[in-house]
Amino acid sequence: MTLQSAVLQFPPPDASQSARWLADKLAHYADAWDLAVDIQQGVTQIVVVDTRSAAQYAAAHIPGAISFPHRLMNADTLAEWDRDIVYVTYCDGIGCNGSTKGAYKLASAGLRVKELIGGLDFWLRDQHPVISGDAPGTWPTHHVATECGC
Repeated sequence: MTLQSAVLQFPPPDASQSARWLADKLAHYADAWDLAVDIQQGVTQIVVVDTRSAAQYAAAHIPGAISFPHRLMNADTLAEWDRDIVYVTYCDGIGCNGSTKGAYKLASAGLRVKELIGGLDFWLRDQHPVISGDAPGTWPTHHVATECGC
């Protein structure tokens, strides 16, 4: 009796097609560890955008992130945003689509954007720091991002 593979029920594409699709996926998403390294090193080509409510942002947010709830984003509120940098959006996590809505609105306004995989939930799972208050703040000097091994 030959066993049928559930994984191979739908065969994978050829290697070059997979490479193109995976490169496209990486172009749209950032993970918590990569973002933490960039923030800790002071990379200025990205701006992190918390798309949750102002109250959620004040309770806890990624160091350096700005608060801009996706519900307030539109062509007018985004008109003056810098088109030369990349915005990284996040929300609570995979059960929330606020970061996707924010990323969509930013992209629709002509801005370059990536979405943080897993949002604040995955950020916290990786034990990266959060800060509270209404200001973006900075990376805590005592916190060093640990190597994730990926």
